[in-house]
Amino acid sequence: MRITPCGAVGEVTGSGYLVETEEARVLVDFGSFQGTPDASERNQSFGPVDPTRLDAIVLTHAHTDHTGRLPLLAGRGCVAPVWGTEATLDLTMLLLRDAAGHAAEDLARLNRRRFRAGQPPLRGLYDREDIERLETLMRPLPYDRVEGVAHGITIRYRENGHILGSTNIEMSIRDGERHRTVVFSGDIGPKGSPILRDPVPPTAADLVFLESTYGDRDHGPQTETIARFHELLRDAMWQHKVVIIPAFAIGRTQSVLYHIAEGIRSGALPEFPIYLDSPMASKATATYRKHQDLYDQEAHHLSTTGALREALGHLVETDSVEASKRLNDMDGSCVIIAGGGMCEGGRVVHHLKHHLPSNRAEIFVVGYMADGTLGRELVDGAKQVVIDRDPIAVRAAVRKLNGFSAHAGQSELVEWLGAMVPSSKGRGPRVVLTHGENPQRAALAMRVRERFGIEAELPMPGDIIEL
Repeated sequence: MRITPCGAVGEVTGSGYLVETEEARVLVDFGSFQGTPDASERNQSFGPVDPTRLDAIVLTHAHTDHTGRLPLLAGRGCVAPVWGTEATLDLTMLLLRDAAGHAAEDLARLNRRRFRAGQPPLRGLYDREDIERLETLMRPLPYDRVEGVAHGITIRYRENGHILGSTNIEMSIRDGERHRTVVFSGDIGPKGSPILRDPVPPTAADLVFLESTYGDRDHGPQTETIARFHELLRDAMWQHKVVIIPAFAIGRTQSVLYHIAEGIRSGALPEFPIYLDSPMASKATATYRKHQDLYDQEAHHLSTTGALREALGHLVETDSVEASKRLNDMDGSCVIIAGGGMCEGGRVVHHLKHHLPSNRAEIFVVGYMADGTLGRELVDGAKQVVIDRDPIAVRAAVRKLNGFSAHAGQSELVEWLGAMVPSSKGRGPRVVLTHGENPQRAALAMRVRERFGIEAELPMPGDIIEL
């Protein structure tokens, strides 16, 4: 038995693990790389994965850093079933179709320039036909059901509280007389997140692959974050400013809308124009409504009574590029929630290009920004950035709100792992830290050693984990 990470070691994108036994090959996630100069080249690589030899693919959740390379597999002869919760599969297809559309537009523009320069055209990573092939392979699996996915390998999904449909995976592997339980944490959400139920960890494991995105710190109390969000938003509206909120279409957008609605319902916020400028976020929100059975108790009550929809009576969803561009002419207070979570693509880019030079705008950063992204530059206090090859002055105020993270902080990661560690110190599962930048992984490894007496492993690209 051996497991080879296919990405997300020393970084937070490109998640994937190839599980191999004498008789089976199962791939856990296969995400795209983002934010590095060689990301495009790395996204074209299959690493240790032979698409034609896979017996199954199992997904933790829909975000593209966990699913973005799946169409490449379908386009290169993969016929293995792709397992995920129903919500995960719905959101995965939504994300991949959207990404394919944007990629096709970008490629067409690039190839027009190459044609004028006398250069041969380039091909994209995948096309819509590859995505449709992938969809035929998808198999929905409910939470908490043990399912055989390959010879000697079963999986069980448990709630992870990260985005709708997100899970951790308890994988039981039998190879001859040997038997091991391997847990893939996926992305673990914080307790008390709006809309979603709290994470449920497995209770035993021989080996745990644990994410470490925020392995070096805890988020502030969510109540304080929400109060601060309402305060900043209220002040910006009274000062007639435009607030730009870059947000991932799935998860973060719905969380931000929920907190705005709650602020309006409670009287903490006045009513003001809200523009959801992301067609995919609008579709994702519709998918959230489809799967209300996955909501926590409070969100389910507010949704079924219509309270949330009533509070967001001033919400406008843009339906075209032209409508999106017209938002740049808005005069007066409003909030624009725009697609492009790390500010690397999507409609938020043209809003930033237009509003960053103005001190009448504020940028609310409500999510993690990976190294090398425009979002990280803004968070780090850049006074000038480059967008579409143009230098752009940063005069708008940039507000960082860490408590909106959909990832658990250090203490919650340690608590989650503790469910699989016996009470006596020094015993417990083998722990491998992935999906985190190296400083964050090192900090979490120290905390795991202090708390449990376990020396966590920090693999690097190319390392193989032997069971």
